[in-house]
Amino acid sequence: MAANGDESAFRSLYRRHTPALYAFACRLMGGESADVDDVIQDAWLRAVRGLPEFGWRSSLRTWLSSIVLNCCRERWRERPEIQDASADAVARAGDLNLRMDLESALTALPPGYRAVLILHDVEGYTHDEIAERLGVQPGTSKSQLFHARRALRERLSGGTSKDTTATAS
Repeated sequence: MAANGDESAFRSLYRRHTPALYAFACRLMGGESADVDDVIQDAWLRAVRGLPEFGWRSSLRTWLSSIVLNCCRERWRERPEIQDASADAVARAGDLNLRMDLESALTALPPGYRAVLILHDVEGYTHDEIAERLGVQPGTSKSQLFHARRALRERLSGGTSKDTTATAS
């Protein structure tokens, strides 16, 4: 078993879960592949250290996703330019010649909005689960989701949002 240091069990877990974790981190980090690679590496290192204490109160994928989320949040705090990149993406969205797809519209969202939207609408977490993972109240999660969806709709329709400076960590 991977918790006991079985390398083949770990390889199996890694192969099974890394593609979904990578996609999740990529969405949260706005597609910055170098940052995503670092997040995934950090997450697996933490998972290996924490696996013996994992209590199976949630699914393994949920636990791993929480670790990835925490690694992303730490990177946002450590590297303010990630948030600045989101602001740059918002500025580029004003260019009428630029056609945005969903991924670039998600990238343009402030990191806090992007995290709640992805956790709720893509990953299927409830507001209570999101609140627990982000250290906020469920009402804050609901509010962030409302604002994120509104900003996303405006960006996809070619409008601009007045909610581009708010962030939830």
